[in-house]
Amino acid sequence: MQRKVVLTADGSRTIHLEEWNENYHSHHGALQEAKHVFIDKVRERVDDCKEITILELGFGTGLNTMLTIELALELQIKINYITLEAYPVSIEEIIELNYTEIWEDGKEFYSAMHECDWEEKNEIHPLFSLTKYQTQFEDWQETSNTIDFIYFDAFGPRVQPHLWTIPIFEKMFCCSKNGAFFLTYCAKGQVRRDLESVGWKMSRLPGPPGKREMLVGEKVL
Repeated sequence: MQRKVVLTADGSRTIHLEEWNENYHSHHGALQEAKHVFIDKVRERVDDCKEITILELGFGTGLNTMLTIELALELQIKINYITLEAYPVSIEEIIELNYTEIWEDGKEFYSAMHECDWEEKNEIHPLFSLTKYQTQFEDWQETSNTIDFIYFDAFGPRVQPHLWTIPIFEKMFCCSKNGAFFLTYCAKGQVRRDLESVGWKMSRLPGPPGKREMLVGEKVL
């Protein structure tokens, strides 16, 4: 599939998939979206935790991962980060995205997270471990009740409808701890209803630039 790196409204870059007319991140601002939907929501909800586990679907450009490393150092908490990606981006695309300009002090971490081995737990920093799986989410063999936060950052229901389904949402519910949070940029009514049907307690919150709302779910037993 034809892909190209494009500039978004906040000056950060993303990848555009021409066949699907879909971006990896919002054209209103890749950096702003990642911080608003994922990073800020974790910051607001970690409370006094000393260690958390995050599951991301999918790794993509690595922007969410890089910002989460920065968050671990900011909050001084240990983050175990698990990310799934069926189709990794190329090293040429990583260089062209140039995300190191966003966080100058994080250059070595950015390189390490892209260069480290797949299917293995890698210590990127004493406060951040990264495990990358090259797999479809439906094929991932999850460990039950280990996840504190889920970054659901798949392409939208228009282009990947099979990922926005009750079996997938149920699988995420089962692999999460009680009190875990599900975070996504999507705010579609059917997505919210399907998440609620498997047990997530859903809330609509203000969305990032260009989107009126986003969804946050909590596992409350």
